Amino acid sequence: MLRPLLSLSVALALPVAAGAETLTLYTSQPNADAQSTVDAFMAANPEVDVEWVRDGTTNLMARLQTEIAAGDPQPDILLIADTVTLEGLAQDGHLAAYRSPEAEAYDAALYSADGYYYSTKLITTGIVYNTGAAEVPTSWADLAKPEMAGMVAMPSPLYSGAALIHLATLTGDAELGWDYYQSLAANDARAEGGNGGTFKAVAAGEKPYGVLVDFMALRAKADGSPVDFVFPEEGVSYVTEPVAIMKKAEGNATAEKFVDFLLSEDGQQLVVEQGYIPARNGIDSPEGFPSRDEITLMAFDPAKALADTDANKDRFAEVFGVE
Repeated sequence: MLRPLLSLSVALALPVAAGAETLTLYTSQPNADAQSTVDAFMAANPEVDVEWVRDGTTNLMARLQTEIAAGDPQPDILLIADTVTLEGLAQDGHLAAYRSPEAEAYDAALYSADGYYYSTKLITTGIVYNTGAAEVPTSWADLAKPEMAGMVAMPSPLYSGAALIHLATLTGDAELGWDYYQSLAANDARAEGGNGGTFKAVAAGEKPYGVLVDFMALRAKADGSPVDFVFPEEGVSYVTEPVAIMKKAEGNATAEKFVDFLLSEDGQQLVVEQGYIPARNGIDSPEGFPSRDEITLMAFDPAKALADTDANKDRFAEVFGVE
């Protein structure tokens, strides 16, 4: 029996099937994805009953930190937007180390070396452009060209977690660095809001070019929107919706089954069906997406990004003259 706990203030008290094992999941997946993820896991493990709470990562982490402070964290499993958030929980001792046998099918950069969290998909950030634009960019550097002045929209890292990871990735690159962001600011790039606002600006032709997560552009293109998407030649930043086991569930075989399922071939085929690039090697991308071996992932260190979060936000605000 699937029991979504969609309210963050009231936990539903429903009867549990006799003899069923129970897991509690906190996830920032969209509702439809969370439903299909849990449905698929329970179909493969009918002896398990799953309760789930869904909200944005910020709200979920606020709730979880309150529970931790009270000595009563509720989830057994986390399936959250990014590795930086889970790196923070791992450093604070709130996650269990688990060595999944499925990890051998993954690039080492996509999971915690100590087994605290594992990436389940790739949501990359690249360049979206309106098909009426005069030029098709091929690199990040193209957006800083003088002829692109006033033509670029991007989500703000003060608002978007993916944009903050993008900032940490590109400023950590030896060829781009903070000079690149200073060039964007000097070029009057608009940096505000989240990915949705950037997409609308480009699709409407208000801004010919934008910095955007891949699936938003590629799904819209498939639906006939006048946009296309570029995976820049320098590579892309990425978030990975990692899964982790809470310390309270350390050694819980059912929680480990959940992690293994998401990382398995079946779990990764589910990711493809949901319309995302799989994290596991050897799994084909959704139609309209490039294959994994055609995508260059830029170097990214979650621990460094976590340590630099406040400094990166402050410097970005200074460079772009925003608060």
